[in-house]
Amino acid sequence: MKIFVPLFLGAILFAPTYAFANAGKLYPELVKVSAGPFIRGSDRAEREAGYRLDEAAYGHSVTRKNRWYESEFKRGPIETTAYEISKTLVTNAQYAVFITATGYQAPDVDEETWQQYGLIHPFSRTRRHAWRNGKPPVGREDHPVVLVTHRDAQAYANWLSTATNRTWRLANEAEWEKAARGVDGRRFPWGDAYDPKRLNSHDLGPFDTVSVYKFPNGASEFGLLDPAGQVFEWTATAARGKGRFIVKGGSWDDSGCGICRPAARHSRPATLKHILIGFRLVRENR
Repeated sequence: MKIFVPLFLGAILFAPTYAFANAGKLYPELVKVSAGPFIRGSDRAEREAGYRLDEAAYGHSVTRKNRWYESEFKRGPIETTAYEISKTLVTNAQYAVFITATGYQAPDVDEETWQQYGLIHPFSRTRRHAWRNGKPPVGREDHPVVLVTHRDAQAYANWLSTATNRTWRLANEAEWEKAARGVDGRRFPWGDAYDPKRLNSHDLGPFDTVSVYKFPNGASEFGLLDPAGQVFEWTATAARGKGRFIVKGGSWDDSGCGICRPAARHSRPATLKHILIGFRLVRENR
């Protein structure tokens, strides 16, 4: 007699052994964000401080000349409901359970597509992040999953919703920013002063992704890890321009890190598979 095992449950029961190295972490661990107001956006002083950080790090004024931070919301209070959000970015190990369960295409990008993006990183750099035979690169199981499109992130959320009988989704921009900076409008998750020891940026980092658990002292008021640096994060908020979504958070290749402030914002095409973009999820309260 055959015993029927639901596909998603089978993936958990028979997942590769690396997935069990972090027992209880097959699904994203959650932190709670309380209902109520928080200070969103930035004022002139914060944006100027961001530009000065970049100028000191890079020795030029490209971000200022290109007005990178001028699209930030005007600093002020807005309200959110209560919600839960994943403590870390979704890891390769967590995403692997989804890949095993569904047969969904594993994270990768071909050279022709990469060249069409027109990014500064060479294609060769993507190879350390690319999956092989449906499995993530060895030693990167607890790194954030990258080379995922906005649709890929949504597909994972949809699968996880079915697997857990709860609703998971990408955070909207306001939810993400509140979880990342707390309620008092601090410039960085830990306070107003930039501290390169608290995040994975190009200032002190290896110019690569690292374990999502490496920077506990960079956590936000709500306990969010890697809310600054590591990789940018897809949000559910559509941007101006067809097929683009807001990304937040900064990345491992940023120095000075004006862009790592939670108030900073820019958009990327939904179809982009980037080594600098990953995601985390919100789980809706019942």
